[in-house]
Amino acid sequence: MKKILFLIFLSGLLFGCSKDKFNNTNPFLPNYNFSIDVNKNLPSYSGLNFTGNAVKAYPAKGPSRGIIIFNAGGTYNAWDGACPNQDLTTCSTLILSGSNANCACGNENYNLFTGQSTGKQYSLKQYRVEINGDIIRVYN
Repeated sequence: MKKILFLIFLSGLLFGCSKDKFNNTNPFLPNYNFSIDVNKNLPSYSGLNFTGNAVKAYPAKGPSRGIIIFNAGGTYNAWDGACPNQDLTTCSTLILSGSNANCACGNENYNLFTGQSTGKQYSLKQYRVEINGDIIRVYN
């Protein structure tokens, strides 16, 4: 009996844990399976070479409002381009404003370093980022 309980416990540890604790679930924004490579040497993305700059990119089969890639100084953050605290509507597209993103619908202001907005339930929906030289790969 002890062996059976030990095996159940051990299998729970092995299969119940994930080394990738990434969670970007948001009830207002769909989960898209996408990948996009952005080359910082291209003129439209060259701003990403400097801390505090952000650009929008539109991956094929990705978020309908695009993604925001932000140079956070030593690392890059990638966020969904839609307001995270409301349904997708015509005004729920985030607008870049320096190191912030603003949502016109709810008059919300999100910090691109943290993804947070004071007093809001959901932060910006974050995506994974990999750096390979001058290429920034964003995926979900």
